[in-house]
Amino acid sequence: MGREDARHLLARTGFGGRLEEIDRVAALDRRTAVERLLAGTRTEARTPPPQNVDEWIAPRRVRDLSDDERKMFQREQVERGLALKAWWLQEMLVTDSPLTERMTLFWHNHFTSGLQKVRSSALMRQQNVLLRRHALGSFAELLHAAAKDPAMLLYLDSARSRREQPNENFAREVMELFTLGEGHYSERDIREAARAFTGWSIDPDSGSYRWRPFFHDGGEKTVLGATGRMDGDDVIDVLLRQPATAEFVVRKLWREFASPEPDEAEVRRIASVFRDRQYSIRAALRELLLSPAFWAPENRGTLVKSPVELVVGTLRQFDVGVADAAPFALLLRALGQDLFAPPNVKGWPGGEAWISSQTLLSRKQFAERLMRVDEARMVPAMNDAAERPRLQRMLRQVADLRFSAQDWLKPYEGREADLRLVLLALPPSQDPPPVHGMELVRALVADPVYQLK
Repeated sequence: MGREDARHLLARTGFGGRLEEIDRVAALDRRTAVERLLAGTRTEARTPPPQNVDEWIAPRRVRDLSDDERKMFQREQVERGLALKAWWLQEMLVTDSPLTERMTLFWHNHFTSGLQKVRSSALMRQQNVLLRRHALGSFAELLHAAAKDPAMLLYLDSARSRREQPNENFAREVMELFTLGEGHYSERDIREAARAFTGWSIDPDSGSYRWRPFFHDGGEKTVLGATGRMDGDDVIDVLLRQPATAEFVVRKLWREFASPEPDEAEVRRIASVFRDRQYSIRAALRELLLSPAFWAPENRGTLVKSPVELVVGTLRQFDVGVADAAPFALLLRALGQDLFAPPNVKGWPGGEAWISSQTLLSRKQFAERLMRVDEARMVPAMNDAAERPRLQRMLRQVADLRFSAQDWLKPYEGREADLRLVLLALPPSQDPPPVHGMELVRALVADPVYQLK
């Protein structure tokens, strides 16, 4: 397929490609490359979870704490939350299947839950494990599992829904945000579906899903024209039978991987395959990645890198060794993508919303500082005493990073065109200055095109 196509595929389905990775894929035809990509996905993370992050704390234990103990508990929860974010970020940095993590992140932004309301790192990691397990499997199975996921039950208040007073939050969001999209259901459908989801709850002692039959409304319901004594699983099956569901999901996949504006004819074609293959996510993604629109020149460089793609992609591209990913998890929050804490039930809007005057400056500063890690380590002997406090703070920030500009540049000696190939999705917005080596790298990374994929 050639280098340009290979670079495009790796950038859209992962976190970018190093030169050697691009060359390996470039020797394949498009279909073979896509098939290998899909065949190489994982269902489990390779990074061990942080200590104690999976410990479920029963609510009654928290209620019995003293004020001082509660404050200490809250600090511990914040620390566990940060450790959880660093764990997932570390997995993205070391994974041999970037597509797996990209899809896990995609579903995290689709089936949205957040630490700010769930308040349990154990439940949020459990949800992350679930999303990865089904990331390229069956959307139908994923939808059923996500609906009963304890983090979801807490986030959308299903755990407290009773037949006497059904909570409509999950019923509304499962239609509007997870399956059908706006305009394909009525308020009555939501009310009836909410009755069906009563009885889905959580065991307070274990934090696991628990069916409570005495809380369930066992009466007859009518949802989207289907009538019966339905429970939540029955309603989900009704939603899966609607053509709008497959089209809604494919449209979101299109915006994630192909272009900002979906081709509706192609969406309908891929959605038909999606449904015919029993909602196989892998089948839908295969059709999308092999569509002419995915490879079209006019669709390249049209998507904005998310903060995760920018940070993880840069660290992977430059082979930066990261001993502790927690500082980068905090950086992602500053850039607008706080892992395990989307802003609301709709998730991160993405696209051009990633870029503002503040975040663009922070994005450029991140890349600029990373490109000067070697220099920062050399500076102490070259500065006077007045600058040492500022310098020491900077050194602490880069102390755990391992990056050798000299080693990284070796494959590119006399091959500056290759630098542009691996770093930019399009030609630079302006000709870089007549510089070489790391100065050229810095100029390319500082170009606005570096923010695109």
